[in-house]
Amino acid sequence: MSKNNLDYSAIDSISQIWPIVAKAYPDILALHDPHSEPEVKLTYAELYEKIKQFATGLQVLGIQPQDKISLIADDSPRWAIADRGIMTAGAVDIVRSSGAERQELLYIIEHSDSTALVVEDLKTLNRLKPELDDLPLNLIILLSDEEPDSKTIVKTVNFLEVLRLGSENTLQEVTYNKEDLATLLYTSGTTGKPKGVMLTNANLIHQIKALPVAVINPPPGDRVLSILPTWHILGRTGQYFLLSRACTQIYTGKRYFKSDLKKYQPNYMIAVPRLLESIYEGVQKQFREQPESKQKLAKFFLDTSEKYVIAKRTSQGTNLENLKPSAIEKLKAALTAFVLKPLHLIGDRLVYQKIRSAIGPELKMFICGGGSLSRHLENFYEIINITVIVGYGLTETSPVTNARRPDRNIRGTSGQPIPQTTIKIVDLHTRQTLPNNQAGIVLIRGPQVMQGYYKNPEATAKAIDREGWFDSGDIGMLIDAGDIVLTGRAKDTIVLTNGENIEPQPIEDACLRSAYIDQIMLVGQDRRSLGALIVPNVDAIAQWAKTENISFQVPEAEASREEIKNSDLYSEAVVNLFRQELKREVKNRPGYRADDIIGQFEFILTPFSPENGLMTQTLKIKRPIVTERYQDIIDAMFEK
Repeated sequence: MSKNNLDYSAIDSISQIWPIVAKAYPDILALHDPHSEPEVKLTYAELYEKIKQFATGLQVLGIQPQDKISLIADDSPRWAIADRGIMTAGAVDIVRSSGAERQELLYIIEHSDSTALVVEDLKTLNRLKPELDDLPLNLIILLSDEEPDSKTIVKTVNFLEVLRLGSENTLQEVTYNKEDLATLLYTSGTTGKPKGVMLTNANLIHQIKALPVAVINPPPGDRVLSILPTWHILGRTGQYFLLSRACTQIYTGKRYFKSDLKKYQPNYMIAVPRLLESIYEGVQKQFREQPESKQKLAKFFLDTSEKYVIAKRTSQGTNLENLKPSAIEKLKAALTAFVLKPLHLIGDRLVYQKIRSAIGPELKMFICGGGSLSRHLENFYEIINITVIVGYGLTETSPVTNARRPDRNIRGTSGQPIPQTTIKIVDLHTRQTLPNNQAGIVLIRGPQVMQGYYKNPEATAKAIDREGWFDSGDIGMLIDAGDIVLTGRAKDTIVLTNGENIEPQPIEDACLRSAYIDQIMLVGQDRRSLGALIVPNVDAIAQWAKTENISFQVPEAEASREEIKNSDLYSEAVVNLFRQELKREVKNRPGYRADDIIGQFEFILTPFSPENGLMTQTLKIKRPIVTERYQDIIDAMFEK
């Protein structure tokens, strides 16, 4: 299908998108949830009809414009209908996962001044009692078909009842203002009470208008695989954007997404770095299971192709490690690329085509945000010819401020500012503007910057200065071409006793190149050297031990710390293997310094995950929580 010409120039609210796209492409499939019971499929015409019904039902039930409604549920077609319905009724939704910690949910409902609650199901509702009964709620809606308890204090209805009320009444027209509050998104609160980020209609509309110009403008009917939680701003704005272009959204989950990539053959997927890492690890695992001759052949082609793509970048002036090559360097790189290209093409025919087919034969690109992408992942996806577009932003910026373009994809950067957005780098202490190629605090100004933190003027004043610059808390620099390179978070910086400041993320990314490391977190604040907590890839270690004819038995998952320390994991051979891996990968990274060396490390058998509270839902490690949980191990590490 040809590119669309949808016009959103006159809209004042996200809710005004849905009648426009439904009128232009009524029969295109909007939402497809193959994993629900029963399976759900909704065209754009059907989706808009249900949005109208839900919004009308809310109005019948007494919801007024700018009322606050907490939406405590996870992504699903019903979530989409409720979210759009709330906005269409002119109300403000406050979104969070039904699986979030109970006290956090109660705090959000109360702090946001919610007078209504839309909740996943009776189980989630009952989990919030009895404290929920003391909050000033006038209405509760179950997104399930369950019958509410007739003895409830607050009027409670289910999803089908809201739609029924909507179908029997007429939607009352709502006057929208771009500067009106559209939604509240609460930050994760890992270092204190979560803050409510106030995003207006104007903030979100900016993204809808800017992204097709700056990044991609997919044709109607292109398929999108959806996995990110919609209470997180990247998943939510990404969903608004792709649906505003009349794409078909297919729901997936962590259990299904690798098989769904192949089964439903999406054209796009919005991902975080850990998802791309997971796909890469799956490919590596398949390599390790092949006969040794095939492993050597695959490694030969991958190593050769890595040299090829790096040489090609240098010849084109897009190699981040050498953005200003001399004429001689360019010529040498072009000759190297010319010589290696035939081998790269053979590798594509013998190896990479099979990888692409396994990942997703119709995939046009991954759109990646929520963290930096490791250099080895950048190289891998370029080698196998899958486009990865990396962007940058925060909840407070709706979120996108920068993005790479398909025709300007400088690996290692997070791209240039999107339209109407300005980036400034300032010194951490003096706040003076720094020249290009010097790292400092990233400041952002543009129409996507939040209105402020809800009922928290002090935090708002600290985050946004009088000139409208938002302090991201991120450390980065601008290269001469205007692309941003991010190196870490100011609050994550590790300061050694010799006064050296270490940004952990780039070193961790380098270490993840090792096949034997699944996850890693650097430690060392106020210590003489760096240390690391490592979640090992025990399958890869077992495969290595087999080829080396070394005995290796994996400790039991429930093993005590003493049993783990006495296991084969801490044998001299395995410990030496990890020392070599860490030393090689750290030294091979760009910008290596002597202080980057990891002196001590300890193995953790339990992976960091959202389920155990050690990662966010977008799979970033919660450093303060991990440090607190493993403080004894960290202290013992540095006593050696």
